[in-house]
Amino acid sequence: MPGSTIPSLYERDFYAWANEQAALLRAGKLAAADIEHIAEEIESMGKTEKRELVSRLAVLLLHLLKWRYQPECRSASWEATIEVQRRDLAVHLKDNPSLKAKVPEAVDYAYGNARIEAAAETGLPKPTFPEECPWSFDQAISEDFWPD
Repeated sequence: MPGSTIPSLYERDFYAWANEQAALLRAGKLAAADIEHIAEEIESMGKTEKRELVSRLAVLLLHLLKWRYQPECRSASWEATIEVQRRDLAVHLKDNPSLKAKVPEAVDYAYGNARIEAAAETGLPKPTFPEECPWSFDQAISEDFWPD
């Protein structure tokens, strides 16, 4: 068909494309590799790691807020969630040490989400929860810290 283009392997089958690109790179065939898309995917992977940091922080901060502001509802489930998120955050930062520079920004964003969710989950008015995160990152991830 005139004017129609056949979608590239990248567009048709990402998994096959990724395997093909890995094989080309391992074989040293850089000229045959899809360098532009490889670069995009590597950048995307970095963004994914940052999103995971924010997501785990939001879950942790949400549960710390619930722990602090609904002490009558504390449960083993909340405690387990807090402990698991702390462990997973420690491993994530160990695996991605350059993300430590993004922690302040990640805490700010994650806390904003946690505050919204805390209001929704607890039924307490949003102003109940401080506008800024009341805990430092080090406090939040410390296994000995339980806000009372």
